[in-house]
Amino acid sequence: MSPLQTLRSLLTLLLAPFLTFLASALSLIDLRWFRKSECKAQAFPRYWGRSLCRLAGVRVMVEGMENIDPQQTYIFAANHCSQYDILSFQGYFNHDFRWIAKKELFRIPLFGQAMEQIGYIPIDRSHGRQALKSLDEAAQRIAAGSSVLIFPEGTRSPDGRVQDFKAGAVLLAIKSGVPIVPLGFNGSFEILPKGKLLPKSGVITIRIGQPIPTEHYKTADKQELARNLHALVTNLLEERYHSIDE
Repeated sequence: MSPLQTLRSLLTLLLAPFLTFLASALSLIDLRWFRKSECKAQAFPRYWGRSLCRLAGVRVMVEGMENIDPQQTYIFAANHCSQYDILSFQGYFNHDFRWIAKKELFRIPLFGQAMEQIGYIPIDRSHGRQALKSLDEAAQRIAAGSSVLIFPEGTRSPDGRVQDFKAGAVLLAIKSGVPIVPLGFNGSFEILPKGKLLPKSGVITIRIGQPIPTEHYKTADKQELARNLHALVTNLLEERYHSIDE
């Protein structure tokens, strides 16, 4: 990494907490006293994502927007190998959506309040009755018109290659009954791999596949849908991100 890029990366790391606080505060102010619109308040998280990409020297390209209807509710399902998957999607994906986040994040002062007010969906990632209840509640929110992004691998890939998809993640799509759209994040692993703090400059390409109808799937079909979705996401990835056995 060059001295200039090191400086950019350090600046990004230092400014990230401030920009997160600023985006949260502006979202709350806008929601409570000005435009009072969840949709319009998404502008602040969008600026947050773009700012952190630009600071690090990350360019983002989105391919396949013609595959989706801007008025339709979707569950977007993608591979996950970097925190810059989140930043690039938040900053440059031009479709109204909300995040699904573990319920613990909603307890963070200001940040959690902003997440709740802006319409993000909490989910209990433990096991048992409460987890199933939160999954049902999330499915109801999605069915009512909230598009979301999920990472069916459950965590970031340690080597950039797409991992197996967990059936529990796709169960959300079956329960909500909305189409699920495969996405492929290419280039984000090289920018900030799991376990690293300083991002590198580079290009992230987000590829959008064709929506998959879910009305005919039942709960018992979740493994089948997970396998199908894994294959479709893999087809949107450059070969170096494919599973070793593919």
